Order: sequence, then structure tokens, then C-alpha cells
Amino acid sequence: MEHLPRFVNDLALILITTGIVTIICKYLKQPVVLGYIVAGLLISPHTTFFPSIADLESIHIWSEIGIIFFLFALGLEFSFKKLMDVGGTASIATLFNMTCMVTVGYTIGKLLGWSHMDSLFLGGMLSMSSTTIIIKTFNDMSLQKTRFAGIAFGMLIVEDLAAILMLVLLSTVAVSKHFEGTQLVYEIFKLTFFIVIWFVGGIYLIPTFLKKLKKHLNDETLLIISVGLCLGMVLFATYVGFSAALGAFIMGSILSETLEGKHIEHMMLPLKNLFGAIFFVSVGMMIEVKVIAEYGVYIALFTCVILIGRPLFSTIGILLSGQGLKVAVKAACSLALVGEFSFIIATLGTSLGVISKALYPIIVAVAVITTFISPYMLKISGPLADWIIKRIPPKWEKLIEGYASSAYNTVTEEKTWNILLKKVFTFVIVYLVISIAVIQLFKLFINPFIIESIPGVFGKILATALTLTCMAPLLRAIIMKKNRSDEFRKLWDKQPSNRVALVILILFRIALCFSVVIFELHILFPSSSITAIIIAIAYLAAIVFIKGVKIQSRRIEKRFIDNFNSKEKNAAISSAVAKGLLSKNIHIEELEVSPGSPSVGKTLAELNYRQSTGVNIITIIRGNKKINIPDGKAYLYPHDRIIICGSDDEIMRFVESVENRNNGETAMSEAVQHHISLSQYPVGEGSVMINKSIARLSVREQTECLVIGIDRGNESITNFSASFVFHENDVVWIAGEVDKLASFEANINKLF
Repeated sequence: MEHLPRFVNDLALILITTGIVTIICKYLKQPVVLGYIVAGLLISPHTTFFPSIADLESIHIWSEIGIIFFLFALGLEFSFKKLMDVGGTASIATLFNMTCMVTVGYTIGKLLGWSHMDSLFLGGMLSMSSTTIIIKTFNDMSLQKTRFAGIAFGMLIVEDLAAILMLVLLSTVAVSKHFEGTQLVYEIFKLTFFIVIWFVGGIYLIPTFLKKLKKHLNDETLLIISVGLCLGMVLFATYVGFSAALGAFIMGSILSETLEGKHIEHMMLPLKNLFGAIFFVSVGMMIEVKVIAEYGVYIALFTCVILIGRPLFSTIGILLSGQGLKVAVKAACSLALVGEFSFIIATLGTSLGVISKALYPIIVAVAVITTFISPYMLKISGPLADWIIKRIPPKWEKLIEGYASSAYNTVTEEKTWNILLKKVFTFVIVYLVISIAVIQLFKLFINPFIIESIPGVFGKILATALTLTCMAPLLRAIIMKKNRSDEFRKLWDKQPSNRVALVILILFRIALCFSVVIFELHILFPSSSITAIIIAIAYLAAIVFIKGVKIQSRRIEKRFIDNFNSKEKNAAISSAVAKGLLSKNIHIEELEVSPGSPSVGKTLAELNYRQSTGVNIITIIRGNKKINIPDGKAYLYPHDRIIICGSDDEIMRFVESVENRNNGETAMSEAVQHHISLSQYPVGEGSVMINKSIARLSVREQTECLVIGIDRGNESITNFSASFVFHENDVVWIAGEVDKLASFEANINKLF
């Protein structure tokens, strides 16, 4: 217990100093992240004019806990559904940006006369941004609901996943002095395998577990269970060779899909803020003023590389993914800093003894400087994008809007083959990974116990039979799922040539299942291949035709889908519609009205949000009640959940008017689901909408949908009144419940 007083003194010094400095930052209207780093610099052991920390090692431990809670909270805010929404953009942009930055860093290192390993590790460190700092900056500047922030979030997560592979690659190169391609492929497969298992298994089990225990859960118990699940996933992730941060993020993403996800997020806020502050303070403690003076030229050079290179390459990468220029520039400028994974890479190189000792303090100094500058990069990103847009030739107009939004496609015009293949590929990969996981689970934990209890061939038969029984619903889904879907039938009936391709697709899926079964039967028949083949064929035929396997397969899938969709979300917008929204920067968000909001107790007509902010309110969810397309007489009450639609700037103005935070206690009741989506309706020849106004058609009252924009030729109209008159060939953007959108055309045609 002798160390306790020293640790308490250190913690008191950290919190008091941090509190004073952050108050000053708030007064000067600066991000609090900067205050944390300044506080760390002031109380660092390297600073003598201020009381210093005595037990630096304990602070590092607390900072690691801070990273875990910060990534856990990020997962709660940024769910898998949001990640999938920007996944394509994030993957393309991150791959391009990281490749360019590693190349630039390595080239600069060699030009400076550094060693091969110093240059390689430098490139790796310059390619990493800071998830924690950027998220904190977004929150401080109220930018977390913007579209460009969503893209930046996605890029950061993909970057963190890529960082794990980079650590493996750099370790291999450092030890063996050459590139091991097979090792990298193995790590990619391993990472994909475990992410699928964690996500699918977590969504299948955890929401059901919380739902069963809901009547026994209060705030205290729910918080303990949530933190326990987070740390449990952290332990498992580190056990299989991944980072603690990845495990925390995965568990946060799983819990975000539960009905209690928002509640858990609110309860985690104090923990995230406390430990996150300690982490940023610890970063400031690593600054050595004398090192900055000694290596000032290198620090200035690498800072310029980060501030110029990362925004440039990120912008190009985001543009290549199909996004518009303004969104690309804003997202790219938010990534112009060095992050905590760079510290981990530097620590790896130092521990292996393959890089010079000066590289670590240099990269820390660059990280601190770029962290100071990053909020200002965000502030100038808008004007910078406008400046670039004004100087782009008219023939490059698609670059401004984004090529993904340049082509108009309705949902019904999507290629049926693409839809079918995408669905088949997704579920085949998921079910195949789970099947392999079942085999490994039995092989490591269950089969040894069975074979030890029942020696000889009978033990092996029982172990194999149990494994195949557990896999039966999964393998049946691989073979049979989507064979009777609408897409499959359309392609089958359309032309005979499609039938050959569809049969080949089914045979390919059967072959995959056959390989899995043969792999499992190898335990019983290591040399008798004919017997194994006969058993495998009989087994596959049985699982296809036995009704019980079919029922169990559908039951498993239904539970997963129900759990995945249990939390109301800004419903999935079809890919074509989502692409069409890029030029308008329109997206759906959900906000919660806090008890202290100035909007409480007022009607929508009094608040006049449509005119003052440009945002459309699509739905108000109040307890178990749902008000679709509310009129001006609807009131706002505490804890109302508002589903809104608008551009980044409009949503930011709306957030300033309505707080989206509830620090009080929330009842653990079933949440009403909403399935708000966006779609488009072409006003074709003979449409009843031609030459009629929105008011005359009574769109809101008759269809329970809301018109949010109109495309007329090359013009996009988002600011209009109820007297707006539709013309032939207009494309109308509408928002509403998915089922209402589906019946929009039928309801409109009934009016006249």
C-alpha cells in the first residue's frame, strides 16, 4: 500500500491541472483536447518549473484503459450499419491514402540518409491518424452528425484494422529482414475470420441475453454487464493476437445494435471522458522540449508532410470512391494528424532494436503539433473546398458532385444479377466462417473430452456426429438460401442462358459444403476417401430434405435478423438512392430531446425548424407512440426521439437548437422501431402529379411521406414551398416509413 499515496497525489495533480487548463481552453474557445495535452506537458517529468508526476508507469496504465473505453464508446456511437454505409468509400480512400503516405515516408527517410528500417517504420507512423483525438475534436465542434464526419469515422476504423496488419508486417520484416507474403495473407484471413465470428456471434447472443434479463436490469447492473462484456472482448482479442482497442470497438458496435445501446452510451460517457482525458494527458507527458529543439528540422519537415500529404492523398482517395469534392476535402482535412497507433509502431521498432532512439520522440512531437493544428484544419476545410470548387473548369463538374451521384438509377433499375450475387456472396462467407468456427470449437474443446471419455472409434464417431449435427443448419443455408428468391426466379424465367449460370452457382455452393464435410470426416477416415465421399453426399442430401434442419436454419437466421434490427436505425437506404443523395449531401439522423432543451413544450409551428434550419422532421417517437410526418401542431417533449433529414450544415444548425444529450435515467422499455428511408419517384408521362402543387396533392396527409427535394433537369431544388408545382420528368425525393414509400405511387394515383 506504500505506492497508493504517490498514485493518489499523481492523479490529483493530473485532474486539478487538467481542469484548470481546460477551463482556460474553453474560455479561449479552443478544443479541450489541446488543454489535455498542455496539462500533460506542464506536469511532465521533463518539465521542472511545475510539480511533476512521480509514478509515470501507473499513468500509462490508466491511459491504456482510457483508450479501451474511448474505442468502446466509439463502437456504441458508430455501429456496423453505419460502417457498412460508408464501408466502400472508407476502404478505397484509406487504402490509397495509407499506400501513398507509407511510400512518401519511406522515400523521405532514404533521402535523409536514414537506414532501411528507420525509413520503413517512419512511413508506417506517418500513415496513421488518431481515432481518439479526431472523435474528440468532432464532438467538441458538434460535427459528429455530418456526412463527412461519417466518412472520416469509417476511414479511421479501416485504418485501425489496417494498422494491425501493418504491425504484423513490420514485425516480420524487422525480424526476418524480408517480406513474408504468406504471413500477411494469413493475418488478413485471421482478422476477417474473427471479426465475422465476433459480430455474428455477438449479435445472435447478446441482444437475446439482455432481453431475457431486462426486468432484472437497472442502470447499475447494466453498466457492470456492459463494462464486463467490453473487457471480456478485450481479453479475447489480445489472446488471439489482436489489439485491445479492436476488441473494445467490436463489443461497442455489437451493443449499439441492442435496444439498450443508447442507454449504455449515456452511462459510459463519464467513464469515457475521465479515462480519455488521462490518455491525452499522458501523450502530453511524452513531450521533451530539448528533443524538439535538437530535432526541430525533422519535426518541422514531418509536420509539413502530414499537414499537406494526408489531406491531399485522402481527398484523392475519397474522390476515387465516388464522393463529392466538398465532402472529400472536409473529411480529408480532419485526418491531418498523427495518432496513437504511430506510438505503438514506434514502440515496436524500439523494442526490436531496429530503429534509432530519436525516432520515437520525433514522432511524438509531430503528433502533438498536428493535434494542435487539426481543429484549425477542420475550420478552414469548408472555405478551402469552396476556393477549389470556384477554380475547377466546368467540364470537371462530375468531380464536384462525385461520379457516384452523376448517374440516375431507381431501385427497380438495379441489375438483378448484382443484387443476387451480392446477397449470395455475403451469406456464404458468413455461414462458411461460422461452420469453420464450429469445427475448431469442437476440435479444441469438445472432441478431446469425448474421445477421452469414449476411447476408440466410437468416441470419434460421436464427436464427428455432434459436429456435423451442429453444422447442419449452417450448411443447408449455404446450399439452399436465395434459390427461391425473387431475383433468382426473374433470372431463371428471363432467358435460358441464365439457368446455366444459376445451376453453376448452386453447384459451387454445394462443392463448398462438400469440402467442409470432407474436412471434418478426415478425422474418422484419414485414408478411406471413398467411404468419406459417400457419407458426405448422403449427409448433404439429408440436410436439404429433412424438414427439422430447414426449420432450425430459418430460426437461427430469424433470431439474428431480429436482433440486428431490434434497435431502430436510420433505415438502410438502397445503394442507388444513397449514391443519388451525394450531390445534395442529404442524410437521415436521429436526435433525442433532453429535458433541458429550449424546444420542450413547443409546437413545430412555433419552432419553425424547416424555415430556420432547413431540416425536415420525418418522425417523432415518444415512448411506444410513433408520429409519422408530424404537422405544425405536434409538440416536442423530453426524451422524444426525432428522425430528421437534411444536409450537413442544416443538421448542425438543428443540433444547436435541440440538445441531443440526456444525462438522466431512462426507462428500460421496448423501443418503438422506425424504418425511415429515402427514395425517389420519377414523374413520368401521364402522372397525376403533373402541373399540381404539393399542397393540392396533400402529399403529407394522403401518403404519410414528405417531399424533401426535386431534381429538374440539371437543377436540384431543396428550398421550396407547399405551392411548388411538379412538371413532367421531375424526379421527386421523398422520405418516410419503408412501407409508406412502397405504396407512395398507389396512394398518389388514388387522389385524382
